[in-house]
Amino acid sequence: MTHYSIGELARLTGMSTRTIRFYSDSGLVPVAGRTAGGFRAYDADGLTRLRLVRTLRDLGIDLPTARRVLASELSVAEVARAHAEAIDAQMRTLRLRRAVLRVVARNGEVEMVHELARLSEEQRQAILDDFFEEVFGGFDLEPGFSRAMRSVRIELPDDPSTEQLEAWVELANLVRDPDFRASIRRMSEKHQELRAAGVDMSTPPQGQMAAFQDVIAQAATALKSGINPRSDDARRIVEQINATWGAAAGQSTYVSLVESLNNFGDPRAERYWVLLARINGWPPVPDTTAERAWLVEASKA
Repeated sequence: MTHYSIGELARLTGMSTRTIRFYSDSGLVPVAGRTAGGFRAYDADGLTRLRLVRTLRDLGIDLPTARRVLASELSVAEVARAHAEAIDAQMRTLRLRRAVLRVVARNGEVEMVHELARLSEEQRQAILDDFFEEVFGGFDLEPGFSRAMRSVRIELPDDPSTEQLEAWVELANLVRDPDFRASIRRMSEKHQELRAAGVDMSTPPQGQMAAFQDVIAQAATALKSGINPRSDDARRIVEQINATWGAAAGQSTYVSLVESLNNFGDPRAERYWVLLARINGWPPVPDTTAERAWLVEASKA
């Protein structure tokens, strides 16, 4: 039977003799015998056990767990699975900390960012639900609209990207802003008034949705062309837009697009959806703030 001295084990495993002696004294690698000079000797099983202990320790497994593996109380597969899950949790925590630090580095708000990042899913949703109750509660709104708005969920991942965390911080501050809440309440009040007047406030038909995209495209073209929103050219564009919008609405009583933008065109409302899409990983919502602003100013002229 082959026997190894501590020095030979150190050469074969790359470990120090001091470490091997510690593992031996701990009972992890038992002594197989003694040399003629009285020095410790180890057999092939001791070498195998030592290599396994070294591997487990390199992977971050603590000594008590390594001892249980060597005693066949736990399998290597069980330990690997549990340790991998623990590392996953640590990585999520580290990624979240990294995202928090990067957001703090950009805006300097340490405590606020940290607290918002640490909220549970239920706590995040409670912020949004409180917003919904204040801005929509008590109004007679179109049922489908109300259900759609209140069904929105915040789905921030456990390990969000810096962009997602930044979007959540901005959204949380936005929906808690008293001025923004007041603006959305005014929109809800106007929604109720128009509905009571017989205006169909349900989701626009497909033709009207397509018309809206065309309208935004026209406004974008006007902006690129440098058309002054208070010019005669802008007035003619607005008149054409309203005629197209009315035809697409397909109803005798409707709200003109420009009137709708005046009543419901707070750019922060669009920003709300841009941020929500970023948080939840939805397809990006295009920012049409500039086009809407041009249409509103042109209509006022």
